[in-house]
Amino acid sequence: MKKIFKEITRIAGSVATVKAKGVGYEDLAVITTSFGPSLAQVIRLDHDEVNLQLFAGTEGVSNRDRVHFLGHPMQVLFTEAMFGRVFDGSGVPRDNRPVIRSRRVDIGSPAVNPVMRRRPDKMIHTGIPMIDVFNTLVESQKLPIFSVAGEPYNELLGRVGLQANADIIILGGMGLRHDDYLSFRLLFEESGVLGKSIMFIHTAADSVVECLMVPDLCLTVGEQFALQGKRVLVLLTDMTAFADSLKEIAITMEQVPSNRGYPGDLYTQMARRYEKAVDFENAGSMTLLACVTMPGDDVTHPIPDNTGYITEGQIYLRNRRIEPFGSLSRLKQMVNGETRDDHRAIMDTCIQLYAKCDDSREKREMGFEMTPWDQKLLKYGDLFERQIMDLSLNLPLFEALDQCWQVLARCFEPSEVGIREAVTRKHWPK
Repeated sequence: MKKIFKEITRIAGSVATVKAKGVGYEDLAVITTSFGPSLAQVIRLDHDEVNLQLFAGTEGVSNRDRVHFLGHPMQVLFTEAMFGRVFDGSGVPRDNRPVIRSRRVDIGSPAVNPVMRRRPDKMIHTGIPMIDVFNTLVESQKLPIFSVAGEPYNELLGRVGLQANADIIILGGMGLRHDDYLSFRLLFEESGVLGKSIMFIHTAADSVVECLMVPDLCLTVGEQFALQGKRVLVLLTDMTAFADSLKEIAITMEQVPSNRGYPGDLYTQMARRYEKAVDFENAGSMTLLACVTMPGDDVTHPIPDNTGYITEGQIYLRNRRIEPFGSLSRLKQMVNGETRDDHRAIMDTCIQLYAKCDDSREKREMGFEMTPWDQKLLKYGDLFERQIMDLSLNLPLFEALDQCWQVLARCFEPSEVGIREAVTRKHWPK
């Protein structure tokens, strides 16, 4: 039964306050304005004062308008007819194709009970050596890509979507430029993965409220497909836009600000989304890879700082490369002992030698004398950057491991790399 109220007492930004009773948190409402109906959601309850977040903003809303409460939270379509389609942050098609009529499910459900989860133990192959060899992506993992504006983080995210061995790809774009959205769509169409993809896109020109809805829409649909036994990969970009939208709404509602003006529940709001990554017992899985642009390349900023406490590692993208030292996949040990017998040895040795190369480069810049060992390390560092770290490389895991052996063999003797003789004898290039 719809509840109808007329007493709008305050309008600010995209938030309207109405006097109402018997309303639930996150319930949907429709405000009938002179320009037509406008969708809103309950974001705060204070006795009989209800704060509504309007999806289309409060332009055209007056205190004489009628508010209809629908009695249920935001819902999203769930059907295989969604594949190949593009929706906005309120779940409405933005690809000029017909509206889908199908079953809907409530968004924003709690994270899955740990008892229902299985231990992550399956690798997701991406074809990117710096991920597959050194920071392996594991099924059901939640992993952010830390970057800054200007780095190709969207291109990296798109490549993972194209090449990952997943059944379904769900892309959530927040605050995207229109050309970024078109780039994703063109990339998925040309590569043939659009047929197993679903996109929820919020552009910089859209309502702030829709930006907040995108992760929930993606994760709700992904969870439903995972329960059907599908391996789902959810790609979110950019979680900084999501956090900034939370900040904007909090300022409008005159909440007491926390660190750098962000709301005090920033951690909770982000954790509610990240913790949806899951590998179901006797069903499928949902893996979450999200881009986080760091303002001023500051990892202590509240957004990357809170993210680091929630997620299972991070990938740093700097200078158009995946940074080998700061990047870390905390779940890689779950899988890279089962890929090939030399995986762990190569992973550790290559990074150790690259760190020593950095020391030799610093000695060279300071004018110190270079020893023969330093010369070997410098040669190794250059080869490693060109043949392993280059983001344009696309190699299956075993070929990437072989490539690492080739780089080592061009710079060192087998006895110099510190790998067990049995492994070296088996894999050292002839």
